[in-house]
Amino acid sequence: MPKEKYIGIMSGTSLDGVDVVLCEIDDTSCALLKSIEFPFPSELKSELLSMIAGQCTLEEVGRADHSLGLLFTEAVASLLVSHNVDTSTIRAIGLHGQTLWHAPHGSHPFTMQLGDPNILATKTGIPVVADFRRKDMALGGQGAPFAPAFHEFIFGNINASISVLNIGGMANITVLGDTLIGYDTGCGNVLLDMLIQKHQNVAYDKDGAWARSGKVDYALLDVMMSDDYFALNYPKSTGREKFNEEWLEDMINRRGRAMSLPSGREEKTMEQKGRHTGLPLRDVDVQRTLLELTALSISNEVLKFNTDVALLCGGGAKNSFLVERIKALMPNVEVAIAQNADEIEAMTFAWLAYKRIHEEIVNLKDVTGASENTILGCVYM
Repeated sequence: MPKEKYIGIMSGTSLDGVDVVLCEIDDTSCALLKSIEFPFPSELKSELLSMIAGQCTLEEVGRADHSLGLLFTEAVASLLVSHNVDTSTIRAIGLHGQTLWHAPHGSHPFTMQLGDPNILATKTGIPVVADFRRKDMALGGQGAPFAPAFHEFIFGNINASISVLNIGGMANITVLGDTLIGYDTGCGNVLLDMLIQKHQNVAYDKDGAWARSGKVDYALLDVMMSDDYFALNYPKSTGREKFNEEWLEDMINRRGRAMSLPSGREEKTMEQKGRHTGLPLRDVDVQRTLLELTALSISNEVLKFNTDVALLCGGGAKNSFLVERIKALMPNVEVAIAQNADEIEAMTFAWLAYKRIHEEIVNLKDVTGASENTILGCVYM
């Protein structure tokens, strides 16, 4: 089968930008040709975060869907113009959409991604494949994560025992083997970004510099690691509806209640071990503790599978202090940054578009818990 060109678009839970990639794909390879990161408008980001954090109207949902459709169209146009790409050479666009809410449990499980694909298809003249997740959920699956299927495609021929860690707003793990395993380990960058935006007025903690200047508060870390999510068996997935500012405030309050216990024995024991548990709790120490939470929750899952190599991708792979801590927590595992680490998630959706256009099933049931593998996505012309 000849190679074909596809565009992939991904905007994750961090809301820090829109990743757009141009890939050349066939049944054995997916090569990255061009990529851009398109800025996410601050006003739209604020609107979406407000909608996620509280109540919103149907009108607001509709406006956001339209606004995101226009944003994704601008992002694709930027790639096409900046790299002088002929649209007639593009077979299709794979659009994940912007997740507003992900609720895979309960009597009415659902996932909601906004960004009208009709707008993107109409304005670019290129077919768009979107709405990937809901078919998996209709088959009883979590509807996430989807990256493991692509990880298997691009890394499956490596002669080593491998886990792949995608650290975006949330973090997920892929374990390659006879049975494909993948699930969300918990929060990745989302709380780190939230806290530094609130207290330092910058978008993210570059190289973890602010976190590095603080100390781990082990009382807070212990409370956070006791959250039920970390004890759940896979398949499992999560998002901002779980790990958000309200969750962090609850963890800090629980830590405060634990620290106020009359005996004081536990605090003394931890101090004797050199574990910082001091009061009051400084913002920079919360940041440092959140980084440790991400590193620890990721490394705990890797160590369960005894893999020799852990490949890191996603925005978190650029946080040198986070990478340093992950390496320190699993010294017997070779930790490396994957090629095209920051583009792999967008490449995933270019590849999923290829799979849909060719009506090929995607191997995800062992990851998501769906009853069967199936063809994913709807085509918009």
